[in-house]
Amino acid sequence: MSTDAKQVRRQQSHQRILDAAARALCRDGFAGVGVASVMQEAGLTHGGFYAHFDSREALLAAAVDHAGKRSMEALCERLRLRMAQGATPFCALVEEYLSEPHAAALDGGCPVAALGPDLQRGEPALRGASSRRVQHLLGLVEQSLPAGSAPGAALVIASTLVGALQMARLFDVTQRGALLRDCRQALLVQYDGVAAG
Repeated sequence: MSTDAKQVRRQQSHQRILDAAARALCRDGFAGVGVASVMQEAGLTHGGFYAHFDSREALLAAAVDHAGKRSMEALCERLRLRMAQGATPFCALVEEYLSEPHAAALDGGCPVAALGPDLQRGEPALRGASSRRVQHLLGLVEQSLPAGSAPGAALVIASTLVGALQMARLFDVTQRGALLRDCRQALLVQYDGVAAG
């Protein structure tokens, strides 16, 4: 096998490990991410782990970043579709973030909402990855705000989005739907001047 082929194979394995770890992280939290189970889900042997990561903590930090990037890309694509249909950037963000599919997507949704307080714990690399995810969410909210929004609005809105999604995931489908709808309505009336559907 050529050096290039080995490098491609290594990169593919690395990607499979990150995909598996990101899903496990959002679904099961930090405590639920085990090296053996991640490697098994990735279709690789446990012994190959250290060719990719120095430690479980390094895997967790990389998985937080990977989950966040993957979630942000998917969210931004859905936002583009909503805006193409005439939604304002803020309306698109609120309606997508506080949607039923996002609330149900435990293994593929926003890691900030999925991991909550766990993001502040752990090694410096993990805290750094967590901080980057929060900053990316704040940046997305700031970009979507209508002109003339109050200073600090992005932090209030991001906190509301994350907290509402976390709460919604605690309820049954009926209560979850009502909570998401009411939170969308409140945010849109306050910051976008429109009523949510």
